Amino acid sequence: MTDTDIASRTASPTRRSVVAAVAGAAALLPLAGPRHARAAGAGDAAGAPVFAHGVASGDPLPDGVLLWTRVTPSPEATPGSGLGAPVEVRWEVAEDRGFTSVAASGSVTATAAADHTVKADVRGLRPATAYFYRFTAGGAHSPTGRTRTAPADGTTADRVRFGVVSCAHYESGYFTAYRHLAARTDLDAVLHLGDYIYEYGRGGFPMKDGIVREMRPAHETVTLSDYRQRHAHYKADPDLQALHAAHPLIAIWDDHETANDAWSGGAENHTPETEGDWAARTGAARRAYFEWMPVRPSAEGTVHRRLRFGDLADLHLLDLRSFRDRQAGLGSGDVDDPDRTITGRAQLDWLKSSLAASGARWHLVGTSVMISPMAFGSVPAHLLGPLADLLGVPREGLALNTDQWDGYTDDRRELLTHLRDRGIGNTVFLTGDIHMAFANDVPVRAAAYPLQRPVATEFVVTSVTSDNLDDFLRVPPHTVSSVAEAAVRAANRHTRWVDMDSHGYGVLDVTAERAQMDYYALSDKTDPDAASRHVRSYRTRSGTQRVERAEEPVR
Repeated sequence: MTDTDIASRTASPTRRSVVAAVAGAAALLPLAGPRHARAAGAGDAAGAPVFAHGVASGDPLPDGVLLWTRVTPSPEATPGSGLGAPVEVRWEVAEDRGFTSVAASGSVTATAAADHTVKADVRGLRPATAYFYRFTAGGAHSPTGRTRTAPADGTTADRVRFGVVSCAHYESGYFTAYRHLAARTDLDAVLHLGDYIYEYGRGGFPMKDGIVREMRPAHETVTLSDYRQRHAHYKADPDLQALHAAHPLIAIWDDHETANDAWSGGAENHTPETEGDWAARTGAARRAYFEWMPVRPSAEGTVHRRLRFGDLADLHLLDLRSFRDRQAGLGSGDVDDPDRTITGRAQLDWLKSSLAASGARWHLVGTSVMISPMAFGSVPAHLLGPLADLLGVPREGLALNTDQWDGYTDDRRELLTHLRDRGIGNTVFLTGDIHMAFANDVPVRAAAYPLQRPVATEFVVTSVTSDNLDDFLRVPPHTVSSVAEAAVRAANRHTRWVDMDSHGYGVLDVTAERAQMDYYALSDKTDPDAASRHVRSYRTRSGTQRVERAEEPVR
């Protein structure tokens, strides 16, 4: 990928109140969870195509946005079937929900080759503006979505605000975090930091509450048809449909979009003898991802790219699975090997160059795994085992999680030293993956903190549904975990806060003066009507490279 901004490239076309039922649509949909109405696109003609998987937008630019939907042209054209005739699909973007003032329109063709998904990369829109959009095929209208363009280059927006999510395992609970974010009207976009889907088969992921709802396909996803079906099953969820219809999505992948602990040549959850060639599997997973997600691929066909939000913030998005070397063994000195990489040489050079050249006030970096050094050696023995299972750290208490940047220390040192030596301030890493929430200062050398000032900060969001410490221990939340949290803070002085039990989401609010993450938790991930409450807020003030507690969430 060159330093050319994503705005210079064009991609090819390829809950409850936001959807309406159509006769016969239920037969076209994968199994939905209890108490959730099956969702489908509105139609006004018998036998017309169905928009059963909702609509979505993503990757907002100052003058445009990427639109997405899938058409079900006939009952046999189920996701992954490879069946169904081509369908001409018209799209419209308007300034009003009634579509009386259409700003842009066009058409794309839905074909079996792309699983009848379509994308429209719309340009010519006004910056920092909310728009409504819809698709039409065979006399049937899709649900109406709302999206928003980014602020223009050369302008300083008062603020940008993102919902931030990660790790949504379907069988583990309901996507109520998405519903709460969909209900907000103050977001510019939602940032998904990976594990949008999970590849496991039925019961393949450890769950305290057992299987809360069934997932399709029931087996592990390996083939193109499998991954398409899994994406389709996720997008039949009403809460996820509501999220997509309410806000543009900005997404990167982590491992479970393909297989657990993936690296460039394989994965922990991939057995060539029974599951075939890794390249074929990852190729299938990526093809389905770009078909089913409102994401523009990079020039290399991955998800690393940059989006700009005026002069206030640049958002650098990383792909930490495609180019990395295999994870080092636990306790191995290979973690310090300069020839091993998590980013790949070209991506690291791109990131360094892009950070150095950016004129934005804030440099946001979407990274799917934690960059802050993390030691767990002082965690009591009865907690270390569950933490090891959750985080991938050695049960002996060694200070390593080799799937994170801790397993690729030379890349981390090079990047953090670059920030220090080039005087690049206001860098904020936004992270998912580990089903916990953290607020961290990021030092070049953890052993020298706090005598040496940090060079960045990191906000880690917890999971939407995927199990965390209390789930693994099968205890009430915020009981036993308090011991582990205190031990982690004691061993890692740069960790200002950690929550090992909550499930939920974050809201990142960025102004010229500060970047603040508000953390929200769900009352019960197994309750489709779960409430959401504010837990904590942390911010970093401009020029400080340190996090501090904020008493109130942004309003």
